[in-house]
Amino acid sequence: MMDVIAGFFAPWIIYALILLVHVALPARRVVGYVRDTRTDEPLTYRLNGPFVLIIMIALWALAGRTGLFPWDWLYLHRWSGLAGSCALGLLFSFVMVLSARSTGRPFPAELYLGRAENRQFLNSRVDAKMFLYLVGATMLALNILSFLAHHIITFGTHLSPGMVVYTCLFFWFVIDYLVFERVHLYTYDIFAERVGFKLVWGCFTFYPYFYLVGLWATAELPDPHTASWLLVVYSIVFFAGWTLSRGANMQKFFFKTDPERALLGIIKPQSLRDGEHALLCSGFWAVSRHVNYLGEILMAAGLTLVLGWPALWVVWLYPLYYMVLLIPRERADERRCAAKYGALWAEYVRRVPRRIVPGLY
Repeated sequence: MMDVIAGFFAPWIIYALILLVHVALPARRVVGYVRDTRTDEPLTYRLNGPFVLIIMIALWALAGRTGLFPWDWLYLHRWSGLAGSCALGLLFSFVMVLSARSTGRPFPAELYLGRAENRQFLNSRVDAKMFLYLVGATMLALNILSFLAHHIITFGTHLSPGMVVYTCLFFWFVIDYLVFERVHLYTYDIFAERVGFKLVWGCFTFYPYFYLVGLWATAELPDPHTASWLLVVYSIVFFAGWTLSRGANMQKFFFKTDPERALLGIIKPQSLRDGEHALLCSGFWAVSRHVNYLGEILMAAGLTLVLGWPALWVVWLYPLYYMVLLIPRERADERRCAAKYGALWAEYVRRVPRRIVPGLY
């Protein structure tokens, strides 16, 4: 029973440690894209994600090395940890929604989507959205390490190489996000989402526990003996997706912060303008209107394939999630852009007719 209680409150303690480390460590102050609705000034953010991740992994490694906790403790208590993160996510969702001014919508809708667009605390030392994503990314990394540790403890030298490649690729995904934290200040999540259950529970629970659903299904399975050349192919699928996602986001970031800058010194920005607004229509954004979403789906597919168990339907829940999430989001973003840009958006749609997949959709 005590193990269940410890597992339940483990995410609470870990998330509190992440907050403490985030606040205590030095951070770079950057100006974002979103404006404060009260002052109309751009919001500022403290960003130190990579350092927080390093500290938390070091604490995990120290606990394992000293015998304080087994290396796979988070795996062994994954179900109670999931329950604890669910409870904390629900509790924090209510706190964030009830402490903000009502938008006039029905309360269930406000609870799910949120009331406030942006929340900052401790004299702007903590931004709710960026902290939530930091929590999700860091806890995801700790879970991946613990799940891999369990696989190694179980199979020793007969471990699955695909499991190791999966861990390396997923860590690339996590580290990439944290290194480019500033770039994500210009993405849909930050300027369009509100702080409610969808975001809070999503980052406290869904992000760090569901994203590695493939490991939930395969950590205790033996080496499937996937051919080395297939692992290379699946890794190429992952990095093709990463190139599309990171390249598109970086190009948009440069366009918003330095409109004349060419991405990698090669892809020169071209845009549609009406005197008030400008839409990027070259490079990645000439391939499809939401090419970054295609990148996210390809990364998820590459991660799933590299595990070596494609016949297990459970492992495909991760890429399926991205499709369920991003296709409706693409539709919502299309409506938002059509309302904001009008004829300018219609011209962009004419020039770039595909929504996500070039030549298909």
